[in-house]
Amino acid sequence: MSVFLTVLSGGIVLYLLLYYTLFKGSRCRSSAMLKGKTVIVTGSNTGIGKSTAMDLAKRGARVILACRNKQKAEAAVYDIRRESGNSEVLYMQLDLASLKSVRSFAKTFLKTEPRLDLLINNAGLMGTGQTEDGFGLVFGVNHLGHFLLTCLLLERLKQSGQSRVVNVSALLHRLGTIDFATLSAHKDLVTGQSSWHGFMAYCHSKLCNVLFTRELANCLEGTNVTCYSLHPGVINTEFSRNLSLWQRLLFLPFSRLFFLDPEAGAQTTLHCALQEGIEPFSGRYFSACALQGVSAKARDDGLAKKLWEVSERLCGLS
Repeated sequence: MSVFLTVLSGGIVLYLLLYYTLFKGSRCRSSAMLKGKTVIVTGSNTGIGKSTAMDLAKRGARVILACRNKQKAEAAVYDIRRESGNSEVLYMQLDLASLKSVRSFAKTFLKTEPRLDLLINNAGLMGTGQTEDGFGLVFGVNHLGHFLLTCLLLERLKQSGQSRVVNVSALLHRLGTIDFATLSAHKDLVTGQSSWHGFMAYCHSKLCNVLFTRELANCLEGTNVTCYSLHPGVINTEFSRNLSLWQRLLFLPFSRLFFLDPEAGAQTTLHCALQEGIEPFSGRYFSACALQGVSAKARDDGLAKKLWEVSERLCGLS
């Protein structure tokens, strides 16, 4: 029993050290103010997206909450305006599960907003189902919708001076693969709708985020726009809302004990959005507010280029 207690105590101490030094202690150190700058944050009505939008609003930015759920987004706008004292926080409807909605959002934005300094592709989900266009839901929302949104807004980013694109990925990209034959046959990167397929679809989509960022940096070389992907940490948010009831019941106590809160989870996003001096690392991957390595697949330039070309075709851009 004493050996067990010793091992258990050691494990708890190690966890606490990692939690409070590596993740909880990681903070965006930038003091940049954003008066006159315009920011889009997708999926910003809750979780780390809302915390990101709150921080940027406090820095004086014009912050656009690009969200699907109008009621939740308007409640988030109210909260952020009240706490930040910034009235230039607004909601624009965006459903990443609909390429038509993505195009409509971009068209409206380009008509009404003269500049775009930060595009933060934060929205993400895990689950099963299909998009409006028949793609796997996770692939469609986590990758394809953001890919199209970014492509449609690139010229405005280039016109706005030193601008950035930040793509929220995940450490689970290391488990991801991209099978283009499966994508061609099923309009998805998985072949089924089980919970396991949903989990693997998430891993595959997060690999897509890293590869998209890598190829985007190549396309942006020589411009004033840079881009970054990141792992935000493991966050206790409403991310699990698409899981089944029994999965959420198992997930909840674990998440309460071990996961970061949304404010802590937003720090690496903010670092990539604001930190001066990281421009030479455009296309690279960050975690805990520091440059990190990625899986071998995520360093494959040929795979990144092919994903870009296939994504263009799926979105109707080519």
